[in-house]
Amino acid sequence: MATLNSFEWGKRTYLMGVLNVTPDSFSDGGEFNTPPSALAQARRLVAAGADILDVGGQSTRPGAVEVSLEEERERVLSVLQVLRPEISVPISVDTTRATVAKAAVKAGADIVNDISGGTFDTDMLPTVAELGVPIVLMHIRGTPQTMQQHTEYEDLIGEIYAFLANRISAAIAAGIPQNCIIIDPGIGFAKKYNQSIEIIRNLSAFRSLNCPILVGPSRKSFIGHILNQPEPKARVWGTAAACCAAIANGADILRVHDVREMHDVCRVADTLFR
Repeated sequence: MATLNSFEWGKRTYLMGVLNVTPDSFSDGGEFNTPPSALAQARRLVAAGADILDVGGQSTRPGAVEVSLEEERERVLSVLQVLRPEISVPISVDTTRATVAKAAVKAGADIVNDISGGTFDTDMLPTVAELGVPIVLMHIRGTPQTMQQHTEYEDLIGEIYAFLANRISAAIAAGIPQNCIIIDPGIGFAKKYNQSIEIIRNLSAFRSLNCPILVGPSRKSFIGHILNQPEPKARVWGTAAACCAAIANGADILRVHDVREMHDVCRVADTLFR
């Protein structure tokens, strides 16, 4: 069984490099959606310091159109087949569909990253338990198509905490060991810009769930809002500040596009805060 035992939580921050093999992702759609371009980018990310590669075949940006199961599976598998023989770091598959997760793990993926926390597909948690791989459980409301209509909270941190606690319990009940669960509060998913800021400020509230915390602030719209910067790729410095704050408040893994720059941010922030 693959576990997360090779990761020493609390010692340093780990970087998950984003590899979108989609034509429509919010900041790099269409750039890496062929196997050769995906492999070249994967090599660049690993050379820059990525500890994990996150391969996604379905865009989850606000309003993204859902692709068919066959299309998502084909995108992910065609890339995994060229990546796995060449790439030594763990690979996670960013999917909410159990059949895609199963096919991806069989093709060499090591981790499942589910933005729905296992809620979109009732087979996901039992499938991951059977596969014996770790899972990332993220907080969301609604779907990528509808999530920005679900941003009203009475107690933002409390409600995210309760959702994640529930999903951890469901995962354990399905047979996934506690040491194979990572949690993600879901910055930008059914969150307004000020709510994403509140999550980063209060990350330490999720410590008592006893799972590593993954945060994905990279190039997100809350940074664009602060900087008045509509171009996602021009939000590198803003992303660096958000990553530094996340590390100061207890993040274990950062999911980022700009690995080279964030690797330096992590080294300095880890020295300062750990």
